[in-house]
Amino acid sequence: MSLGPSEANVDSLTAEQQENFEDIEKQFAVKVVQHMEAYWSILEKMRGSTLRLTKLDNEIYEHFKEEFPDFDAKATINEDEMKSKAGKERWRNFINTYEEKVADYNFGTMVRANPKFEYAEKDEVIFAVRMQFYAIEIVRNREGLNDWIYEKAEAEKKDKASKK
Repeated sequence: MSLGPSEANVDSLTAEQQENFEDIEKQFAVKVVQHMEAYWSILEKMRGSTLRLTKLDNEIYEHFKEEFPDFDAKATINEDEMKSKAGKERWRNFINTYEEKVADYNFGTMVRANPKFEYAEKDEVIFAVRMQFYAIEIVRNREGLNDWIYEKAEAEKKDKASKK
């Protein structure tokens, strides 16, 4: 098993190995940003409440509500709680259910800490895996918490058109 950059003792790596890790990190960062931009672009074009992220949205939604009944989709996610030992175990059990069902289920991505925020400052996003993103965003979409993004984009289009 090869170690990722955060798991390896960077001091013991050769210069070439460090460069390879840096390249991998850059490639990963590009993928994460592309994912965030694509999702945001979709939310600007259609109401989140009408959006399906996967063919398993209904299953993911029901499973998430069952496993995380106290999750408040309107609230800011408590990252410390999410990443605590108990939080990691709870999430791991949820996520692993989708290993054979969802492509890239454990691929790293970012999720907004609060549905009222755009992807912006680092304090407003949390590093997560794809299934955490899907679960949280499916709930937010079902509850209409992302519809403001579409409404804001539409208002900006109308404002721009009226200034021509």
